[in-house]
Amino acid sequence: MELRQLNTFRTVASTLNFSRAAEVLNYVPSNITMQIKALEEELGVRLFDRLGKKLVLTTAGKRFLTHIEEVLNKLDEARSVVHDNEELSGTLTISANEVLCAYRLPVVFQLYRSRHPGVRLIFRSVPNQRLKETLFEGTADAVFMLDEPIRSSGLAVEPLLEETFRLLVNPDHPLAKRSALKLEDFHEEVFLVNEKGCTYRTMFDRSFEKKGIDNITYLEFHNAEAIKQCAITGIGIAFLPEITAQAEIERGELVALPWQIPDLHVYTQMLWHKDKWLSPMMSSFLEVVREVIAIGEENKQR
Repeated sequence: MELRQLNTFRTVASTLNFSRAAEVLNYVPSNITMQIKALEEELGVRLFDRLGKKLVLTTAGKRFLTHIEEVLNKLDEARSVVHDNEELSGTLTISANEVLCAYRLPVVFQLYRSRHPGVRLIFRSVPNQRLKETLFEGTADAVFMLDEPIRSSGLAVEPLLEETFRLLVNPDHPLAKRSALKLEDFHEEVFLVNEKGCTYRTMFDRSFEKKGIDNITYLEFHNAEAIKQCAITGIGIAFLPEITAQAEIERGELVALPWQIPDLHVYTQMLWHKDKWLSPMMSSFLEVVREVIAIGEENKQR
């Protein structure tokens, strides 16, 4: 069993794509395939299953990855001690949902890459409900979540900032010119929201159910961009994090209604496995995140 095979396995497990792993490791795809095949033959188990066009880890692959992460982390730690003053290099895998990917993380990635060009950053968009699982599986080094304050015995959780949510409409919507709203103003309205299962969708539903409003029509979407575009065309009232619509509000394409959802406290939070060794590469990434998101947002508000 060769060290390069273990590193290749970890990269494939992270990307779940042979071609992408080949790009990251600067190999040809056939070389990746050969290494994984040799590793599977030596172990006597399948590490990956191909389900149509999708590559997934087998149960054996998930168990193997957990131990390989420990081994490779220890090697990274040893290398760090030996090459303490050298430029950072290696691979970091980051996951988040589509909102944070589009509106919070690009500036983070840009700054980190400018400071540490030797580090490969791999990003994978993952639904909010699966993000913690990627940390326990070892397929991500750090994840970002939009959620209520998270408590976990197995994960380190760092809240970065509380996100503001808005009800947004086209400027020609009947409610757009109101300076104040009452609950009954929302009767018969169409709300454009995320699908059920999303944390803040659950909180949205809960807030209106408490007030006894039950004749609301919902249109459900997979992503924030679709919700936003439908609100711009006047289909209904969008419920979204403010960061997703700042540009459209400034351009006058959307108007934020004067309504606050009570007891809605959702934070952008950064998580990593509590037992994971924080290499200089990982530690520097966490610091850049704090600088850009948490400290940067505080400075904006001053």
